[in-house]
Amino acid sequence: MSRTPRLFVVSGPSGAGKGTLVSLVREQRPDLGLTVSATTRQPRPGEVDGVSYHFLSKEEFATRVEAGEFLEWANVHGNCYGTLRSEVDRNLAAGRSVILEIDVQGALNVRKVYPDAVLVFIEPPSMEVLEQRLRGRGTEDEQSLELRLADAAGEMEMAREYDERVVNDDLQESCAELLRVLDSHEMN
Repeated sequence: MSRTPRLFVVSGPSGAGKGTLVSLVREQRPDLGLTVSATTRQPRPGEVDGVSYHFLSKEEFATRVEAGEFLEWANVHGNCYGTLRSEVDRNLAAGRSVILEIDVQGALNVRKVYPDAVLVFIEPPSMEVLEQRLRGRGTEDEQSLELRLADAAGEMEMAREYDERVVNDDLQESCAELLRVLDSHEMN
């Protein structure tokens, strides 16, 4: 049975486990296309332009934003990061589905550019579990933690805008469910 290449966008609140799930899915589906993000930050030792990131000057990044070359982009701690449309198009044209892990706002912007993109929302079993996960990381001070939880509540409200929802209660079951979602949309 042949697969129809699709663009999948995975997002959800911080602590929902979306990064872990996407990594597990990539291990089981090495055929998924990889995109190389663009950034204005300086390369770190060992990073290679075009492999680790597309390293762009702030001026070139801004020019590409103006030209509509980004699917989505954000300014994070003074540096810009984004997904180039050309990266997604290259993979889809080669017959590979693409899975992107981006924030909720970025995901909804992708839908404007790629109306056929499949948006998948990863959610925690409850807000209480989400708080436990975030506290368990030990990476946030109380103020930052409260901000993440407030953001998460707003992001959870946006889940209804998504095509699919996966509750990440058990990692292996959630991975299997995400793989089923990919299969069901690629086999259409």
